[in-house]
Amino acid sequence: MEFKETKFKDAWIIQPKVFQDGRGFFLESYSNGWFADKGIDVSFIQDNHSLSRETAVLRGLHFQIPPHDQAKLVRVTAGKVYDVIVDIRKGSKTYGQWQGFELSAENFTMLFIPRGFAHGFCTLEPNTEFCYKVDNNYAPESDSGIIWNDATLNIDWPISNPKLSAKDSQLNSFGELKTPFTQ
Repeated sequence: MEFKETKFKDAWIIQPKVFQDGRGFFLESYSNGWFADKGIDVSFIQDNHSLSRETAVLRGLHFQIPPHDQAKLVRVTAGKVYDVIVDIRKGSKTYGQWQGFELSAENFTMLFIPRGFAHGFCTLEPNTEFCYKVDNNYAPESDSGIIWNDATLNIDWPISNPKLSAKDSQLNSFGELKTPFTQ
C-alpha cells in the first residue's frame, strides 16, 4: 500500500498492491494498520455504493457540517471518474483550493478525504460504480454542498454539460458558504 501526498494536509492518494494473474486480481482495499502508520485516526462505520449509468453524471460537491462531518475513503470498482475535493477549512493555507484525480477500476487508485472537505465526482465512462467508506452517519439536517460550476473555485471539470440531480443543481456558491470547519 502506497500513500501519496496531495496538495492538502491530511488528504491522501492511496495505491494498493494489486496481485493479478489469469484468473483476475486480489487487493486489500482497507486496513486500519495502514492508516494508523500514517497517523490517520479514523474509524469507518458505513460503506456506500453508487451506480451512474451514463457518462457526465456529476454528483457533488457535497459535505456534512459538524457534528455530522465525515471523512471518506473513495474508490471506483467499475468505470472511471474525475474526483474533486475542495478544502473548506477556514484558516487552512489551502482554504478554497481544489484538486482533481482520476479514479478508475483499471488504476485501482483510492482517495482518503479528511473532514473539512467538499467532495464531488463526474463519470467518464458509462456504468460507473463508486464506493466509499464514511466515519459518521448521514444526517439530513447537516447535509450541505457547493454548486459544481462555482466561479470562485473555477474547477476544471472534464465535462461541460453534466447530468445533475435536482438537489445538486440548487447548491449554494462557495461565497455563500458559512463553514464551521477550521484547520
